[in-house]
Amino acid sequence: MAIDLGTIRADLARFHTGKLVEHGVSPRGAGWNGEAAQATRFAQLAQLLPNDRDGGFSLSDLGCGYGALLDYLRPRFGAFDYAGYDVSDAMIDAANARHAGDADARFVLSSELAPADYAIASGIFSLRVGRNDAEWMDYLESVLDMLDRNSRHGFAFNSLTKYSDADRMREELFYADPCVLFDLCKRRYSRNVALLHDYELYDFTILVRKSS
Repeated sequence: MAIDLGTIRADLARFHTGKLVEHGVSPRGAGWNGEAAQATRFAQLAQLLPNDRDGGFSLSDLGCGYGALLDYLRPRFGAFDYAGYDVSDAMIDAANARHAGDADARFVLSSELAPADYAIASGIFSLRVGRNDAEWMDYLESVLDMLDRNSRHGFAFNSLTKYSDADRMREELFYADPCVLFDLCKRRYSRNVALLHDYELYDFTILVRKSS
């Protein structure tokens, strides 16, 4: 199925710029419910990164918003090079203002990543911006292919889960089948894939680690 990536990205940019204008630089301004859930998601994604905490790696953050993931990672890891990417120019402006003193961080208005050791995408698959399930899965797979191409050692992403309580699911959101995405990642990207679905939120995280 042919998908119009440019239109999807424009729709996402409008939505997230609107959220930032409405709620300011905050988890709600980035489409999250609150700080606690945001930190829980970041903790799952961070399991992809080297656990020696010595830094020395490069990281791309797709859908970086105002740079909240960088705020989470800096105290927990050593020095590392960070590049955040977003399709909303308002988000990039906010991120640059918030992290102006971080010499090892940069923020780019783009949906395409430059190569890095690791890539992370948090929360970018939740809002389907009017697309049906088939269209959104095509979009999701195209993004995963791009994350794979531009990460040397691995990538991680999260998604709302189809195992969410039915009475809490919303029509405008996309709920993925974690088993389908786990299988896709195992078959297409790496033998070393972890599915994390045990952290009391209505979503899951997948870590794809590449062999040296």
